[in-house]
Amino acid sequence: MTQDPGSPGMQAAAQFDDLGPAYDTFSRSPFRRYLEFPTVLSHLGDVTGLAVLDVGCGSGVYTRMVRQRGARRAVGIDLTPGMIEHARAIEEAQPLGIDYLAGPLPEELDGVFDVVLAVYVLPYVPDQAELDGFCLQAARALRPGGRLVALPANPGLRRDKDYYERYGFRTHGAATGAEPDPVTLDLVYDDLDETIAAWTWSTGALETALTRAGFTGVTWDGPLVTEAGIEALGKAFWKPYLDCPHALTVRAHL
Repeated sequence: MTQDPGSPGMQAAAQFDDLGPAYDTFSRSPFRRYLEFPTVLSHLGDVTGLAVLDVGCGSGVYTRMVRQRGARRAVGIDLTPGMIEHARAIEEAQPLGIDYLAGPLPEELDGVFDVVLAVYVLPYVPDQAELDGFCLQAARALRPGGRLVALPANPGLRRDKDYYERYGFRTHGAATGAEPDPVTLDLVYDDLDETIAAWTWSTGALETALTRAGFTGVTWDGPLVTEAGIEALGKAFWKPYLDCPHALTVRAHL
């Protein structure tokens, strides 16, 4: 299975080629440490002894987390060569036994994994063909009974530029009603100043694509904040995000 270098998905992935260090910086933000990471890991559940595929692994933040939390095997895959090079450099410096692959899923990994994790992958899927391809690749990777945990954009996210700024990012661009609907994301945590093109998919479109790929039991979950996060920054700090998160968790199984 190959990917056309000129496809919309590859063009979307290209914007991340040099963003490995920026993603590592953003991973230190209170938003990710106190809210995003705990949310995803809670919905992911116990991975002890499991084989986990981190699709769109980026700099490998979640790939390392699942390995450290007891996954028997952790593989990160990304369409962006620069991200994979960055993740491999971290693995070389701090070995955890993780494999990082550039490109689409190789056929020899069909049916190998218990869990497919896809954090902030669906917001960068620009059309229906790429969406169907993602869902089919996730299904291919899983053994029967395996499960998918993904973090797509909330189609109802706020687009007034300063709404999420306290969390280290901004979303803006008027909603058009298109499927998917384009939105612009700015990373502004610490000294970051990066702008990324993204898309929101309706929950109905995502559920339909997952069902076509063979998934069942699709469920949606909102964000969680740790007690440490509330103690550090107060309930008022987190309330705007909890009222209208920019991303939701979707879970499904084969």
